[in-house]
Amino acid sequence: MDAKKTNKSGYTYQAVYRYLLDWIEAAPSDIEQRLPSLRQLAQRLNVSVSSTQYAYSLLEDEGRVHARPKLGYFTRASSTPLRAERSPSLLDTVFASARQPGMLALSSDAPAMLLSLEKPLLMIERELTRQYPCSHAPLYQPFGEMALRSVLAEFYTCSAHRCWQAEHVFVGSDLRSILELSLRALDLEGKVAVVESPCNWAVLRQLRAARMTIIEVPLAEDGRFDLQQLRQVVDSEPVRLAVLSSATSVPQGGLMPARDKQQICRWLAEHDVWLFENDGYSEFCFQAEAPRYRDFADPDRLLVFSTFDKVIGSEAPYGYLLCRSHTEQLQQLFLERAFRLSPIRQKSIAKLFTSRRFEQHVQRLRALLRERMMHMKALLETYGQGCLRIHEPQGGASFWLEATRSVDMRRVFERLLAQRIVIAPGEIFSQRGLWRSHLRLCYTLDWSKDIPQALQCLVRAIQDESIQDRAQTP
Repeated sequence: MDAKKTNKSGYTYQAVYRYLLDWIEAAPSDIEQRLPSLRQLAQRLNVSVSSTQYAYSLLEDEGRVHARPKLGYFTRASSTPLRAERSPSLLDTVFASARQPGMLALSSDAPAMLLSLEKPLLMIERELTRQYPCSHAPLYQPFGEMALRSVLAEFYTCSAHRCWQAEHVFVGSDLRSILELSLRALDLEGKVAVVESPCNWAVLRQLRAARMTIIEVPLAEDGRFDLQQLRQVVDSEPVRLAVLSSATSVPQGGLMPARDKQQICRWLAEHDVWLFENDGYSEFCFQAEAPRYRDFADPDRLLVFSTFDKVIGSEAPYGYLLCRSHTEQLQQLFLERAFRLSPIRQKSIAKLFTSRRFEQHVQRLRALLRERMMHMKALLETYGQGCLRIHEPQGGASFWLEATRSVDMRRVFERLLAQRIVIAPGEIFSQRGLWRSHLRLCYTLDWSKDIPQALQCLVRAIQDESIQDRAQTP
């Protein structure tokens, strides 16, 4: 594969992902195979190291490869080829299908697809490379580049009582790695976690990987918990961790009132429960000065985590966390994991964060998301034919839709695959298989495609599935 082939279809990381997938399928499956390093692969394919990192992260999420500290990435050994080993989960099928060429992914939750900062980021990187061709700093900083850690600490500091220092910030290769190390450092593996439901699929997957017992507390249509139900769970179960969305909930798009968040934080503090605040979408809340959980949480039981790619794009795949306590345990695990992240790329992200361009970009992207949301809402009202219950989200990049008749969205998903359309059925956002009549429909998609036609196909698939269900019901 050369650079020209790499750039022909979609984002660069997608071509790298397909290259690696072909490589893995062709390799012997009965023994582990060491994969090329990030830098080797980037040079071989004439792409950026960040693109290779993002592709490896996708494969790691799917369980196809695993990382070994200081050694790199390896395939997973099995007695039979991966595709024949077991039937893929619905989640794996959804995301594998969305990455296939020619698919229209109505499930693509990637705000930066509408407006990215990748070109400015790469320009800053080239400028820094010219200015500092030889750096005397260590090649790899185990906790992240100090420039980036300092910028993030300043970015999250909002008062003398809610302040952060660079030593509280840790940067890793991706969201999965950040969550994995956090759970281990805080001795939360195998414990009980409470999550909002529907819940971010990546969070659910990592909690399952850590062998945690997951208790889901459903969100109502207005984005609020049944507070008494939540109180009962916290009082009666040995909950050690709560994972909650910072501003608008993901993927539901609701916004919880400040008084509810304040009360929830009181209960968590009473029971010494860790709060992991998912801050990945807080910049996309449509309400100005929306309350965050961190405004009310016990600072010694708070961990905030996020990624850069939602705002910047796939050239910034790194994840990061902020945590005031247990920093020694985090440092030890980050040292052992030995992330090899580009120092110059991290410095470029830091420089971008401190520029006026970043603030302007976030404002423009938020306005564009709201505009596309309203456009998608109008299309749903025009073509929905009463099949979908529409709740306008208060932020984020997607609608959380419910069929007005009980329909299994997994079967709707399968019907649409035959038409090369991909949706995200609601049950992938639940450990218990809840939300089977729901789907996440994103408006950060390829708007050059015939979206009205795709929505009509979606509605027909729901109607056909509903008719079939009624015909089979005695």
